[in-house]
Amino acid sequence: MKLSTKLAAGAGLALFAALPAWAQDAALQAPATAPTATVNKGDTAWMMTSTILVLMMILPGLALFYGGLARTKNMLSVMTQIGAVAALAMLIWVMWGYTMAFGPDYSSGLSNFVSNFDKLLLKGVTPASQAATFTAGVEIPEYVFISFQMTFAAITIALVLGSVVERIKFSAVMVFALIWLTIVYFPIAHMVWAASGLFFKAGALDFAGGTVVHVNAGVSALVLALLLGKRIGYPTERMAPHSLTLTMVGTGLLWVGWFGFNAGSALEANGSAALAMINTFVATASAGLFWMLAERFSGHKGSALGFCSGIIAGLVAVTPAAGNSGPFGAIVLGAIASLVCFAFVTVVKPRLGYDDSLDAFGIHGVGGMVGAVGTAVVYAPSLGGPGAADYDMGAKLLVQLGAVGTTIVWAAAGTAIAYAIAKALTGGRVKPEVEVEGLDLGEHGERAYNY
Repeated sequence: MKLSTKLAAGAGLALFAALPAWAQDAALQAPATAPTATVNKGDTAWMMTSTILVLMMILPGLALFYGGLARTKNMLSVMTQIGAVAALAMLIWVMWGYTMAFGPDYSSGLSNFVSNFDKLLLKGVTPASQAATFTAGVEIPEYVFISFQMTFAAITIALVLGSVVERIKFSAVMVFALIWLTIVYFPIAHMVWAASGLFFKAGALDFAGGTVVHVNAGVSALVLALLLGKRIGYPTERMAPHSLTLTMVGTGLLWVGWFGFNAGSALEANGSAALAMINTFVATASAGLFWMLAERFSGHKGSALGFCSGIIAGLVAVTPAAGNSGPFGAIVLGAIASLVCFAFVTVVKPRLGYDDSLDAFGIHGVGGMVGAVGTAVVYAPSLGGPGAADYDMGAKLLVQLGAVGTTIVWAAAGTAIAYAIAKALTGGRVKPEVEVEGLDLGEHGERAYNY
């Protein structure tokens, strides 16, 4: 036998002898059965990113936006209130908020308004469980959906505080937030976004929270401001923002974070998210410029504050329409909302005489109503919207008006109840000397700026 033949035969025998060992090693490394894909990793990664973007809207976005609009002596109190209520919302969302909004249904008509408590303390939720969301076919872990919706609850209660900063006790804020979230926010979130919810079944269009977040927060802010009363010196004393620079920074952070808010509400990285993304760009740009134009036509200079106010008005208005409008419809909606909010804040509010410190109602409430009702218009396919060819705009307008009207009544009543309890337990408003000194020192014992 030739040497080459002997070497080949030897190599073959060695390979045959090694096969059992290699097979054993492979068996140790590979799973016994092929893994089953239960979640979409791309969608999950997008939703985790969107959740963090919404958190950025609160801290530092909203905290800087509201804080810059307040007076120097109240800067830290505003930021502390926003951070504290957001943290509280996160805790009670996990404890009972999630199950009230998105838990299993009752067997009775009560499911129109709230879910049952079977998922109290997130009972039954595991890393393997998937969310039963309002969008069919979504494959993301339930924990991700819980976290995403948790940030919505957190920012909504923080928005309410914009109407009463500089005069409400920190203890009253915390008690109010606890009750308001429970009796106002969680039920409305269920009614709009849960499959068994009253507005969802009626076909209401609310892509990312026009009624749940903005109408809800804005109306609650107005009622709370009326119940608490005006600030000392309002409206005769000058109460200009102490730092429009910080307000501008906060505006930018809010705009960036809003892409998680709006595009994330598709719950998937898909075409609907892409539509929401471009609408969040163009509606907001339109609103910011139209507010400045309105200032010019009313005899004033286009201002940084006006630009920031227009940006927020546009973001608010496009929220329910983000995935329910074509880009041109979003541009028009942003412009209309900006002009309506400008007129309300500069003309209607001074005549009514109420003290909404940072215009939470004038921008979020009014802008949210314009956006929610306007969504029924821009949804029409004739205007570039995604509605079907036989879309009935009149019928949808009635649905949207019904959802807005019910949210107004529910939010107003719930706010009155929540504040009544908070006032009974804490007194509600700070003492006059604390208000004059500033809530930074009076409530928290520190200053925003030490010169």
